[in-house]
Amino acid sequence: MPQSSGSARLHLFFMFFKLAFGFMTRVALQAEKMNHHPEWFNVYSKVQITLISHDCGGLTKRDVKLAQFIDKAAASV
Repeated sequence: MPQSSGSARLHLFFMFFKLAFGFMTRVALQAEKMNHHPEWFNVYSKVQITLISHDCGGLTKRDVKLAQFIDKAAASV
């Protein structure tokens, strides 16, 4: 997970848009449960996610926990 400026950036690629969107939906539901929402960008099969805790000015345990969920969700697609 590359880091810059106290954030973690993830770049994911999927075969089809519906797979990317399904992945984003899973992450969105988990993020909502955690009350921790990523910054993200999606074009067709590409998803870019930036994790940062703005209230703390950098990465926190919540970011790590969400990143672990993201890794598992991406691996299951």
